[in-house]
Amino acid sequence: MSYQVLARKYRPQSFEQLVGQEHVVQALANALTQGRLHHAYLFTGTRGVGKTTVSRILAKSLNCVGVDGTGGITAKPCGVCHACRDIDSGRFVDYVELDAASNRGVEEISQLLDQAVYKPVVGRFKVYMIDEVHMLSNTAFNAMLKTLEEPPDYLKFVLATTDPQKVPVTVLSRCLQFNLRPMAAVDVQSHLGNVLGAENVPAEAGALRLLSRAARGSMRDGLSLTDQAIAFGAGALTEAGVRQMLGSVDRGHVVAIVDALAAASGEAVVAQADALRGAGLSAAGTLEDLATLFQQMALAQAAPTALDDADNETAEIRRLAALLPADEIQLMYSMALHGRAELHLAPDEYAGLLMVLLRMLAFRPAGTSARPVKAAALVRPPSVAKAVVAVPLPRLAPVAVAPAPAPVPTAFAPAPVVATPQVAEPSVAMKPSDRLRPRPVEAAAQADESADLDGSPPDDAPPPWMEADDVPAMAAPAAREPDAPRRAVLRETPEGALWAGRIAALNLTGMTGELARQAQALGCATVDGREVWTLRVERESLRQPALVGKLEAALDARLDVEAGVAEDSIALRATALADAQQRAAEDLAAQHPMTRTLLAQFPSARILPGSVQPLITT
Repeated sequence: MSYQVLARKYRPQSFEQLVGQEHVVQALANALTQGRLHHAYLFTGTRGVGKTTVSRILAKSLNCVGVDGTGGITAKPCGVCHACRDIDSGRFVDYVELDAASNRGVEEISQLLDQAVYKPVVGRFKVYMIDEVHMLSNTAFNAMLKTLEEPPDYLKFVLATTDPQKVPVTVLSRCLQFNLRPMAAVDVQSHLGNVLGAENVPAEAGALRLLSRAARGSMRDGLSLTDQAIAFGAGALTEAGVRQMLGSVDRGHVVAIVDALAAASGEAVVAQADALRGAGLSAAGTLEDLATLFQQMALAQAAPTALDDADNETAEIRRLAALLPADEIQLMYSMALHGRAELHLAPDEYAGLLMVLLRMLAFRPAGTSARPVKAAALVRPPSVAKAVVAVPLPRLAPVAVAPAPAPVPTAFAPAPVVATPQVAEPSVAMKPSDRLRPRPVEAAAQADESADLDGSPPDDAPPPWMEADDVPAMAAPAAREPDAPRRAVLRETPEGALWAGRIAALNLTGMTGELARQAQALGCATVDGREVWTLRVERESLRQPALVGKLEAALDARLDVEAGVAEDSIALRATALADAQQRAAEDLAAQHPMTRTLLAQFPSARILPGSVQPLITT
């Protein structure tokens, strides 16, 4: 007898054998048991999730006569009567499967509908199954609308499609729709294990895990890949063999990349990219596996119990999750996804991969220093081995809490947003300037070892990068970072106030208004009954004669403009006022009772930068 592929040999023969579609099975089984049968069903879903299989099981349930030949409609077809056996073998005359991809015209549909007027020959119902129904032409859809809406009592339509958006709404409204979901990887892995057990084929758990992920939610694809893996491995499935067959990147390479990124070591990142090039591994596959690893790391931080402890990769995922804060993991995950889509734009895929990795490194918070990478974490061929330079971590001074200055009279936001730790390894929201000093290498190693031995620290413990002498007082508010330096310092002058009042009376817009706001008034005189202003303007584009002429016409005055850095302009005054209001708002928010209470309860909490905004009143 010729060999039968696993996807056909192990096609489910009943609803009980169907994997991963419990919501569809429950609805159809209850309808069959209660006799509430619709005349048209639409099954949607990606390839290989069971649309045709469900159609055949439904046809058997409608036409099964039982072992003794006296049975009726049932949710559990016997599988041994002539109707069940003929449907399984494709010989049942009253069950018709039509492939709409190759029979999409109105002639084929009209020919099928012409047979609908005749009652079933041997069965209880006629069942017309139209696969890939979205491929039908518009005239074909129109031809079947009337019959689809009011078919004879003995006729049932089953439509299947992978693209329901292309099916006309007039057809959708006449059908009972079921969406067959993509299979979970764990369900595919479990089913593959059962199939290989029945086939007496030895398989490693890692090999099944790779096959289930490569199936991408399709059970048929998983079984087809299993067939291929059996042939590739000469009757045995090993993780190394399946990885070679799929062209997958070894997990060690991806883990080494994350270690290098966490260490902020550009040398190590480049070494890993060179190792992938030397091994001839796929750059797109690397970014895909990297995104998967970042997703698992984020899951380990948010819901540690969601990971499978039986998986031998779980311990490694949890170790990596402790190396990066949650916000950086999310950013790197997004970069991996977008970088994969941009690979075709790069000169070659390895150059594109390296740039994505360097982009992840570049977006590490400012002040993150490189640290040594363990030799065991570097996976690379000898031809591209390079020395990794260990940069000593600087020791920063503790942040002092400054007294709050007098607030500016204005209204402020009622309360700040305080970020509190959610997981054992806190990753509160901070911008680069908010990062506290990193631990020395020796202290970091000791802390990592103690965490592995003693478990996770308590929720109210300070973050691991903060030393004991750096922990602020329980009731002390978070210190505000110093103001960013500006190019010019405001030095208010009487001429500047007079100029501001003069411009406020005008409605200047565009570049003319910009010139007025950026100019510093050095003096004002009256010559022949006309004002003469002496201005200092830094930008050359604002000193153009045409622009100066427009401002002279608006002021009805003469302007003498010189080059130089303005120290008292309308723009500088507005910026200084906004800065003062922002500082006052932040100081007032830091002294808010709710803020002090939260900071006292969570020593590692910080006020989210940008969450405090002054409410300007006019």
